[in-house]
Amino acid sequence: MVDSAADSYHIGLNALLLSPGQATYRSAGIHNYMSGLLPHLPAADDRFTYTAFVVSDQPGLDSTIRQQSAGSRLSPLARIAWEQFVQPVLGARVHLQLLHSMAFVSPLITTTPSVVTVYDLSFHRMPNRFQRSRRAYLSIFTRLSCRRARRIIAISKHTKKDIVSVFNVPSDRIDVVYPGCDSLFQRVGEKAVAEFRRQRGLPEKFLLYLGTIEPRKNLSALITAFAKLRPEGIKLVCAGGRGWMYEDVFQTVEELHLSRDVIFPGFVPREELPLWYSAAHAFVYPSSYEGFGVPVLEAMACGAPTITTNSSSLPEVAGDAAHLVPPDDSDALAAALNEILTKRDLRTQLSSRGPQRARLFTWLVAARLTAQTYAHALGLDEG
Repeated sequence: MVDSAADSYHIGLNALLLSPGQATYRSAGIHNYMSGLLPHLPAADDRFTYTAFVVSDQPGLDSTIRQQSAGSRLSPLARIAWEQFVQPVLGARVHLQLLHSMAFVSPLITTTPSVVTVYDLSFHRMPNRFQRSRRAYLSIFTRLSCRRARRIIAISKHTKKDIVSVFNVPSDRIDVVYPGCDSLFQRVGEKAVAEFRRQRGLPEKFLLYLGTIEPRKNLSALITAFAKLRPEGIKLVCAGGRGWMYEDVFQTVEELHLSRDVIFPGFVPREELPLWYSAAHAFVYPSSYEGFGVPVLEAMACGAPTITTNSSSLPEVAGDAAHLVPPDDSDALAAALNEILTKRDLRTQLSSRGPQRARLFTWLVAARLTAQTYAHALGLDEG
């Protein structure tokens, strides 16, 4: 609803994946992006009012954001149907001026102009990690949504480049809005870390990987690199839930006779993450493809000396605050591991640079840039 006297513009937010019940291991990052961004939107530009479409009411949202519930729980097919057919009707009923579809796809039959957020094009770059039906849905609907959207938000310059090359969308219609780093992520004191190690039975020194166990994370290359070194008194901890085709990772551990040296603690609750990052001797994230690479940002914020790859968006996140290696190169990774284990000055340098780098990524900045995208889409602030 527009109040012409007050120049107020009504923005709809498709935030169905904000509900933890709708998040899978593939969509958990989207949930975290929404939960970080939405609390800061109302203060970013007072010309905008908001209605968030959610699955059940979300108590953490700003009270100025009106909530429109889509039900207590939606299956993937029901969510798609709701987005395409019900959401446009509700949007017209509450007189939206703009709809921000916050996860790849917007309604294709609607008179409401749209902004769409794209996190990565893994369904195109790495099609084997998706079921055929889901891959087809994302490929077709994301392409159509991007082409009809007034503005597109990409979460990294690399994702923007992918959208331009794959969907043939003009570069000047795409805005880059990086995720922020939550204040939760900061170095934990030594006493708390020591108690955490004791409770978890962790060694004094260990290398940490934290993320989904799946092929594109290159865990087999990390385990192979670790086997080349076999550093005395140091374990490799690979924390995170099992994704798809994770069997090769465990098979590699068995083949290299590392079952006593590689630990798989499973899924880690979000509130525990700073303890894991702070307790690690170093953090290693050898992924070959990321839309952004949030674990790298979190680890650096906690002062963990970090190794990651020079692939996709990861250099955008790491800057000069992490040691970069080529993906899939176990020899280069082994050399990097050896450096970070044997050179105290390097660890100290990276540990100092990490939090400084992480402070560049804030949700307040992300909200302001998102509001600028809305203004641009609505034709505001133009000469």
